[in-house]
Amino acid sequence: MSFKTNSLVKLNSGYTIPRIGLGVYKAEASEASDSVFDALEAGYRHVDSAKFYKNERDSVEGILRFLEKPGNPVKREDIFYTTKIWNEDHGYEKATAAIEAAFEQLSGNSKEDQKSRNLGYIDLVLIHSPLSNTEKRLNTWKALQEAVKAGKIRSIGVSNYGIPHVEELLNWDGLQIKPAVDQIELHPWLQRPELVGYLRKKNIVPVAYSPLTRGKRLDDAQLAEYAKRYNKSPAQILIKWSLQAGFVTLPKSTNAQRIRDNIDVDDFELSVEDFDKLGDKYENGITGWDPTVHPVDADA
Repeated sequence: MSFKTNSLVKLNSGYTIPRIGLGVYKAEASEASDSVFDALEAGYRHVDSAKFYKNERDSVEGILRFLEKPGNPVKREDIFYTTKIWNEDHGYEKATAAIEAAFEQLSGNSKEDQKSRNLGYIDLVLIHSPLSNTEKRLNTWKALQEAVKAGKIRSIGVSNYGIPHVEELLNWDGLQIKPAVDQIELHPWLQRPELVGYLRKKNIVPVAYSPLTRGKRLDDAQLAEYAKRYNKSPAQILIKWSLQAGFVTLPKSTNAQRIRDNIDVDDFELSVEDFDKLGDKYENGITGWDPTVHPVDADA
């Protein structure tokens, strides 16, 4: 397995996803465009946004600005763009409208001909969480499948899904396209071995959000020891751990230098012993929310 940041992971949809991406959660619309542009300049080829983040259009603008650079050899197909359907848009009609709304963001901030200045398609759309009920989740998936067939979306997946939610989808009679990924919080103190093992068995790629623990574990003594040993920052150690765990990983920053530092991890590897000892495989170190435990048969 390649632990390099620029390596590609094959999805069950037939497409590939870059192993490291820029997360833009909580990036203000005013800074998202510059953060995305800086990340692409630094070598990222993967941007992860969402309707809930309120920065889809500005994230796309950063991609378009980068692609429009004179002499830039990078093409649209080299960049992977993800967005997500929020909980309030679950259900067939609402999800269909949400997909159309996400598609309308693909011209960025352009006031020009939106057909000529446009990403053209979305690489990956996720159901942001399972926080509704069976009927709404499955009808949302129906809308996503139709969007794939219409050529608007290349791959579809889920986020914050636990095993019961994935099983609900895989066992559904209307399933025509399997989820390509499950994007979940993952880091050394939240390793979710059962869920990750299940996803790999089903050929669904685990994508790690909050790999830097939202900064809550950056002062961990063991992490500090590793940072000194490898002459890297605590954040770089955590990103390398996520890569060596085999995850697609999404560090978030709006600071240009940190964005560059977060992808500068190809010149070292954690030893097998150090990798295994970092964190706690069975600690449930949630730093934000955990919709994976949402009851499948919930009414809302």
